[in-house]
Amino acid sequence: MSSGESGTLNRMIDDFAKAYLHDDLRWVRESLLFKLDGLTEYDVRRPLTKTGTNLLGLIKHLTLSEARYFGEIFDRPYPERLPRFDDPGYANRDHLWVTEQESRADIVEGYKRAWQHADATIEALPIDAPGFVPWWPRPNVKLFNVMVHVLTETNRHAGNADILREQLDGGVGAGPVTTSDDDWDAHRSKIEKAAREAQLRDIGPGH
Repeated sequence: MSSGESGTLNRMIDDFAKAYLHDDLRWVRESLLFKLDGLTEYDVRRPLTKTGTNLLGLIKHLTLSEARYFGEIFDRPYPERLPRFDDPGYANRDHLWVTEQESRADIVEGYKRAWQHADATIEALPIDAPGFVPWWPRPNVKLFNVMVHVLTETNRHAGNADILREQLDGGVGAGPVTTSDDDWDAHRSKIEKAAREAQLRDIGPGH
């Protein structure tokens, strides 16, 4: 294979990898927003774990993440004012909830604006474009590193959202629920029975 052919092949692989990661990111963004559908203002905001995790707060947090990572990291600053991860006193939890003055529409539209900025960065740059993340131990990065990081973070929070939504009304997956409550109750009972029997076996007879 000539050097020219090798270079063409490498570019094809790079383009495929970037498109694959970008498509996954687009999909998980939409599936995350789906978790808000049909819920009251209270339910999208209320804390559902000991640490206060809530659905709309996850969206707010990911807005900040996309805007920062696909913004200034590649010298493409996001046009709206944002808190900085490296600001003195910065804490993630301060941006993982929504005040009563902030509307659901504002949070969702803000997330979509961050998408648009991120998408423009991804489309404009090659996958090996250099960036600099000052709060990372190894701050010199490529677009590939940041795409993987943001996709991983978004998937993790989509998993959080799955569990939160199921706690609220039994909604599961990325589409309408098609399994009846009776089916899920029977499935849960089977798992509970197996867990209890495993515990008894672990304790052993006579205890």
